[in-house]
Amino acid sequence: MTWSSLDVRLIDFVWLFLSFSFLAAIFAHKLAKWFPLKYQTCCLNVLFQDLIRYGKTKQKFKRNEWVCAFDVPKRWFWHFYATSLVWNGLLLAFSLNVTLRHYFYPNWLTGIINILSGSFHAEQKAPHASTVLLQVLLWSHSLRRLVECLWISVFSDGVIHILQYIFGLVYYLLLGVTVLCSDPQTKASGPLLSQLEWVHVAGIALFIAASALQHQSMTLLAGLRTGKSGRVETLAHRMPKGGCFELVSCPHYLAELLVYVSLSLVAGGLSLTWWLVVLYVLFNQALAALLCHEHYIGKYPSYPTHRKAFIPFLI
Repeated sequence: MTWSSLDVRLIDFVWLFLSFSFLAAIFAHKLAKWFPLKYQTCCLNVLFQDLIRYGKTKQKFKRNEWVCAFDVPKRWFWHFYATSLVWNGLLLAFSLNVTLRHYFYPNWLTGIINILSGSFHAEQKAPHASTVLLQVLLWSHSLRRLVECLWISVFSDGVIHILQYIFGLVYYLLLGVTVLCSDPQTKASGPLLSQLEWVHVAGIALFIAASALQHQSMTLLAGLRTGKSGRVETLAHRMPKGGCFELVSCPHYLAELLVYVSLSLVAGGLSLTWWLVVLYVLFNQALAALLCHEHYIGKYPSYPTHRKAFIPFLI
């Protein structure tokens, strides 16, 4: 297995830009705490904090009324996964059509792939087995998260910014196209199953373990608001306990990172594009985890000091 290309393409620049944007946001948030109070309450910092916070991390954050006008319910998270389910299901259907029936991708999709990847292989050859498998796993991940949002998670009256909402929708559209853009240009011959390697098996194993961890964490969070009968008893935020919550404040964010690491392995393990996606997820989830961790520490005086925010024993 070798690197397919060392050239950084437009799709790589997109993920690199997103990665460093969230890394910069982490540093900016940390630095803002050291500023004098008048700078912390200035319009620019309030707007910045409003754009990086959502849900419970916005509860005690003082915001002007005009800022609140851009709020949408956090429970709309299910829109992200519904969009991903439909979009990635459509792309998977296209890939199977190309693989099994030897059709071409639609011209509009081929055009998008060519612009983002800078190559024309997508319309000339069937996708690699790793690409089809990647699409299947991404679709199944979206399905599970949609089910959790609709029937397991108990959302309060938390909000997200309208720009965060739009970004979330665009993100899953971009992610689906990224799968096709990262399709290996050097195709393996033979049926799909004959193209599978040990790295695909390792990726699937990690995907299953990470999905189980995330599902357990979401179930534990929902259990904080439901009784033994399963009925909602409160919408208040409580201190999470049990499972990997004993090690980190946000094991569901850690699981999200591990899911994308597993997808990168399924993509072949040497796709620059997919490791840039993993880098983005790392910084994105780290920022969200740090905000949640700070919220828990500020709200619960007895919050366990040994818990990290995101990665056990490290962050």
